[in-house]
Amino acid sequence: MAINLRLFTKRFFLYTNIAVVIVFLLSCLVPFLHPQKWWFISFLGLAFPFLLFFVILFLVAWLILLKPRYSIISGIALLLGIKSMLVFFAFHTPHAFSYKKEPGTLRIVSWNVARFIELKRNTNAGSEKRLKMLELLKKQDADILCLQEFHTSTIPEFYDNITPIQQDLGYPYFYFSFDADGDNHYYSSIIFSRYPIVDSGRIRYPRPTLPDVLLQADIKVNADTFSIYTTHLQSNQFGKKDYEQLGKIKSGEDSLVSNSKSILSKIKKGVSYRSIQADIVDEVLDNSPHPVIFCADLNDVPNSYAYFTVKGDMQDAFLKKGFGIGRTFAAISPTLRIDYIFADQRFRVKQFNRIVKNLSDHYMLVTDLELKK
Repeated sequence: MAINLRLFTKRFFLYTNIAVVIVFLLSCLVPFLHPQKWWFISFLGLAFPFLLFFVILFLVAWLILLKPRYSIISGIALLLGIKSMLVFFAFHTPHAFSYKKEPGTLRIVSWNVARFIELKRNTNAGSEKRLKMLELLKKQDADILCLQEFHTSTIPEFYDNITPIQQDLGYPYFYFSFDADGDNHYYSSIIFSRYPIVDSGRIRYPRPTLPDVLLQADIKVNADTFSIYTTHLQSNQFGKKDYEQLGKIKSGEDSLVSNSKSILSKIKKGVSYRSIQADIVDEVLDNSPHPVIFCADLNDVPNSYAYFTVKGDMQDAFLKKGFGIGRTFAAISPTLRIDYIFADQRFRVKQFNRIVKNLSDHYMLVTDLELKK
């Protein structure tokens, strides 16, 4: 009887290990399968960190149990999934960010500012968060600011966020898409610069995706000109109710089935629409005549079609100089790195910083770049 129980237990863990490995390898294929056709596999990209954990857990468990031949199953899976693993985790030794800029470097900030939290002017304590966000931007002493979910208004009762950044923070040049978001409200991405913008352009993504834009500004620094792009790709459009449902699923308060239907539907729509936008971004970046810097809230994780398509052969500043998972979105899961700064191979990434402050629901990214001679 004891022998049969041990045999059953061993087979159960072996077959479970094989099943986990198969799903893990499918999640590693997500970046290479277009979501318009393979949306049901794209869901696995979000599960990649957890699948990776279990694959490693099985590997260690078999070694502890002195069954090294079974550990080969997980070992082979990890080797096959190395490309996805290398974009998920950065392995550089953590060190303090130096705020003193070296000569010849460009400091870039990318941040989803969530409309600076407040739209309407007020004098209560709530205004402190917007002011703290502006102070944090000023502290970075950046040359270029790329801000997503930026809001400004020409109505006196609402905040004009362009003027204080120009005058108080010292960014005389900017490029913004003045498309109405209601009555005299403007909501989009924006590029601020301390150097002259010599050319600019925008591309509006097609419906049915959200009316976000891809902004481009050609910036001249001494004798060099480079193109900086910023955008915000389709979000999953989770509302308050969706976050409550996710909370119930995480805490086990309610059924996964009853709470996941609308959430999965929104994720499916989001990943499908982002693939349309990512294909457009990829084509535009490929045609740039200048060295490219790309800053964005992609609303997708590294192990995704959107990330691999947009990044191409560019450098991910976090992977070049960061450490760990690099979470950039403050809600839902600690594995969500969805904001990025990419630079093409003509730049050298000098340093990188992720500022973890609960002001926006996203964390600010800062990097120093140097154009190679």
